[in-house]
Amino acid sequence: MQESPHSAPRSTPRSTPGGPGGEVLSRLPGLSRRVFLGAAGGAALTGLLAACAGDTGDTASAGGGPRTAPASPPGTPKTGGVLRAGSPPPPTAVDPVTMYDGSAIAIVQLVADYLIWLDRDFKLVPRLAEKWEPEEGGRRWVFSLREGVTFSDGTPLDAKAVKATFDRLLDPKSKSAAAAAFDSVLAEGGIGVRGDSTVVFTLERAFSDFPYLVSAGNYNAVILKADYAGDFTAKPVGTGPFLLESYDASSGAVFKRNPKYWEPGKPYLDGVRITFYADDQADLLALQSGEIDAQILSRPALVGPLKGLGGTVVDQVQGTGLTAFTLRVDQAPFDKKEVRQAIAYALDRPGVNAGVYDGIGALGNDHLFAALFPAAPPDVPQRAKDPAKVASLLAAAGVEKLSFALTYDPPSKDYALTVQDQLKQVGIEVELDQRTSGDFYGGDQEKDTPWLFTQANLVGWAGRAVPSQFIIPMVKSGGVWNGSKYANPALDAATDAYDSAATDEERGTQAAIIAKALHEDVPVIIAVWSGTVRAYAGERFTGVAAHPSSYVDFSSVSRL
Repeated sequence: MQESPHSAPRSTPRSTPGGPGGEVLSRLPGLSRRVFLGAAGGAALTGLLAACAGDTGDTASAGGGPRTAPASPPGTPKTGGVLRAGSPPPPTAVDPVTMYDGSAIAIVQLVADYLIWLDRDFKLVPRLAEKWEPEEGGRRWVFSLREGVTFSDGTPLDAKAVKATFDRLLDPKSKSAAAAAFDSVLAEGGIGVRGDSTVVFTLERAFSDFPYLVSAGNYNAVILKADYAGDFTAKPVGTGPFLLESYDASSGAVFKRNPKYWEPGKPYLDGVRITFYADDQADLLALQSGEIDAQILSRPALVGPLKGLGGTVVDQVQGTGLTAFTLRVDQAPFDKKEVRQAIAYALDRPGVNAGVYDGIGALGNDHLFAALFPAAPPDVPQRAKDPAKVASLLAAAGVEKLSFALTYDPPSKDYALTVQDQLKQVGIEVELDQRTSGDFYGGDQEKDTPWLFTQANLVGWAGRAVPSQFIIPMVKSGGVWNGSKYANPALDAATDAYDSAATDEERGTQAAIIAKALHEDVPVIIAVWSGTVRAYAGERFTGVAAHPSSYVDFSSVSRL
């Protein structure tokens, strides 16, 4: 449902928030890169049918774990000062409509704002929209805009600007990175207005998670002026906390405080300065030397050893990105459920988390409901390594010696090596088949591309805001990215019922059906859900925080 499997955060969020695969996916229809996300992402994305409200303060770390530093200033924040941040240079133009990489997204998020923010616990937080509510059983959604908001050039925010924003994202000519997020949910012509402050979205089908699709979970959905013409860095007009003063594609960007920002008293900073660094090591050295105060995109394995050293704070949070270990259910040996289950019981998931994700991820359980998703079923027993169970399942399947090829592209190499080693320990031989990203995601997407048609493969998916953005393309019958070729009418029906559910109770009921089916049938193995980190100078600033999709909200950052 969103750009691609690789446009959201992976374990090393330096690409984009979208979907599976990465750079190559940006060339496929509706696909984008993996930056965070993540968006993607992915990306974006559950449970709001009534009018929503909330504060803009940050909350505790997802999953209930302790956070390494407060995400909002204690007491009275100090105003003034400039936060110096490091980031890789955006690989393409900084255009809110087409952007897919973490650096471009961060730049835009400092200048422009969303109808709804998606916080670190995946809570929907009102921004430019004060409330939203469904009509016709979730087939229509009505959004009420915040009064008194103006764009940085003084133009009032109104319903026409919001309508133009989403019309633009849905227009095929715009080549929007968000178009696939709305597939089968919102079509061209589906946005209307009621006066100056009310926007109406008429959907193709009831979709109870729709607010997530127009939130920051769909990272391209920043609200722009109606006459936006694709020249964001030349005419950077938005409703966000900062103004873009200068931008150089090779060196960085400079921002100053937006005096017209809608939230009284914010931002606390006078400005932000982003410096581009060619590689992770240069970015890290800049943080260690005091050349910068924070990183936009931190790599867990690199910044983990810095925790507590020299005042460096490494904030971390759970995410919804994943690496899908996909098994072809229509081909031997994985046409037997017992063989797929045996692979799942052979994995040491804490070991995968430690070795691949530096321990910051959350254990997966072979279904597509991350712990961050409100409807995540609590009663599916966590699968753990069980060599005796592996032997029993293979015997039941009549498989005396199991061996297979595992296909992947370079970003999944560490994961592939870990799988190979862990399966070898229980007597399963894995031949590693590494392809270039171009080869892995190339070919005919309908019949022979390796990421969808090999016997077993690893595909990196950026984080999504709602589980349907994984379920529908990945495991629903005929899904556009259904590499396992799995088909289950009961799951299909439960997915449709989940999307149209009018209550949390019904949503939970359908989620349990979906999760238990995937856990039992194992078309894809989800060993770990990725987490993200953000490193910053804790002795100089407070309010800097990690985000599941590596998003930035510096409006609450304050000097110490």
